[in-house]
Amino acid sequence: MIQRRSVLKALAAGALLPALPARAQRAIELKPELGQPFHEANTQGTFAALELKNDGLVMTDETRTRSGELPASTYKVPHALIALETGVVADVDKEIIRWDGVTREIPEWNRDHTLRSAMKYSVVPVFQQIARRIGYERMKKYVDEFNYGNRDIGGAPIDRFWLEGNLRITPLEQIAFIKKLYQDDLPVSIRSLDLVKDILPVETTDRATIHAKTGAVGRDGKLVIGWLVGYAVKGGDATIFAMNMDLHSNKDLALRMPAAKYALEKIGAI
Repeated sequence: MIQRRSVLKALAAGALLPALPARAQRAIELKPELGQPFHEANTQGTFAALELKNDGLVMTDETRTRSGELPASTYKVPHALIALETGVVADVDKEIIRWDGVTREIPEWNRDHTLRSAMKYSVVPVFQQIARRIGYERMKKYVDEFNYGNRDIGGAPIDRFWLEGNLRITPLEQIAFIKKLYQDDLPVSIRSLDLVKDILPVETTDRATIHAKTGAVGRDGKLVIGWLVGYAVKGGDATIFAMNMDLHSNKDLALRMPAAKYALEKIGAI
């Protein structure tokens, strides 16, 4: 088991949380027990959360929480911000993005969409259309300004770099980005920030709401990593979180939200 002192040593060296504020670095706790759903599903994963009320960071696995992975469809969050800020998409509800006529396995993808419905159903072809309209230069500009992951959008065409290119982001970097989104601290308009927060899928519990975006990383025709990133709000207090897990079959995709909710409940965030 990783000892708490090893985490503190890494923090002292500035290696663990370069994107999070200094106050958050003073309150960190390893809680591997929050990963119980991963063990019960015979898989591996990590969960990390930043409680804004006390800047307390908890994580289940130091190594994996620091490891970068393709963002897959979690990139739709900054992607939507860029689309709105550049004017490529003007309205999240009224503007229609037309289906390209290609029939795909996911039924919800085979129709026209608004930005809101494309976010809800995680419609990759819609965001690919949007990416081509944005273009490399503008996309790169905002990825740099957001300090999003390793900021490398090369290695694949502009409409696939978040799925199979060089872009990598760690769970901690996901938290840093979502924290800035939640606190309106990104270099875009308040309108764009408010609209993207409004179209994020929402899960409601008895005492809280969870605003989150899923993602699934594929390799060699198989889904191998499942993401869930977002924030939970209970009684005015917000907790920013990120989790990812190994997928052994597509059925494992359904474990993402229950695993996150288990950990969020254990730390009192929901």
